[in-house]
Amino acid sequence: MAANYTLAVEPNYPPAQAEMVYQPLLDYLSASTGHKFKLKTAANYHVYWRDLRAGMKVDFAFEEAHFAGYRMGRLGFTPLVRTAEPTRYSLVADSMIAEEGTAGLIGRPVVSMPSPSMGYLLMLEIYRNPIAAPEIKSVGTGWRDGVEMIFSQETQAAMVPNYIAQLYPNLVVVSESREFVGRTLSAAGTVPSDVQDAVAEAMLKLHEDPGSYEVLVELGASSFVDAPASDYTRSESLLAGVFGYKPRPAAPVVEDEPQPEAIDLDSISDEELGGLEVTAGD
Repeated sequence: MAANYTLAVEPNYPPAQAEMVYQPLLDYLSASTGHKFKLKTAANYHVYWRDLRAGMKVDFAFEEAHFAGYRMGRLGFTPLVRTAEPTRYSLVADSMIAEEGTAGLIGRPVVSMPSPSMGYLLMLEIYRNPIAAPEIKSVGTGWRDGVEMIFSQETQAAMVPNYIAQLYPNLVVVSESREFVGRTLSAAGTVPSDVQDAVAEAMLKLHEDPGSYEVLVELGASSFVDAPASDYTRSESLLAGVFGYKPRPAAPVVEDEPQPEAIDLDSISDEELGGLEVTAGD
């Protein structure tokens, strides 16, 4: 019997635009699995992070690895598939600005999506000293906005995912982040296992569907591959410095109870044992 499921996505687009971007994917999943899927969007990253910490109920989520790891460790989600391409973020600028390197952007405006987006957090790894850092402007409603603001001279540089940076060869990469596993589709533990399997199978075949080409292009992915849970055990750590983050309580250490020392009864006299010697026939 067909059931209804929600799919949460990061606020990389304004809600109305997100509906347009993801609707073909929702339609594809519905046709492939026989179930209905509805998009769950957030107005911004502040709301997204608040809802995630509160454990707001969703059935599936498509997001970067630090959020996927948080859901896995805190909310019992299971990673199903991820984009074949790993995630990296690039700090891009025009050639004149890029010549000065990362130091040349200190005190200058740089655009990024707000915290705790992965791009924002990885830019803080480039500029670890807050005194010697750019003026980070979180004014865009999508990753492409930062690039457009470079062209309109509203900013000096922008932090964007690599799949977007690659679309603008006239911009120069000033710095590139460390690598994470690709954006991940995960499922809540409340989703039946057969539905999880059907969704995973459909996503693994997404690149074979001619009608889904534009979806893959928009997502910057060539295809989806399996997502082993072991790939996410440490990805949550990127959130450690974010407002509202609470470390997971350490698992209680179970100490082994001391075993009683073995006693050699042959070396103890009857008087010490406090017993009586009984002989048959007495």
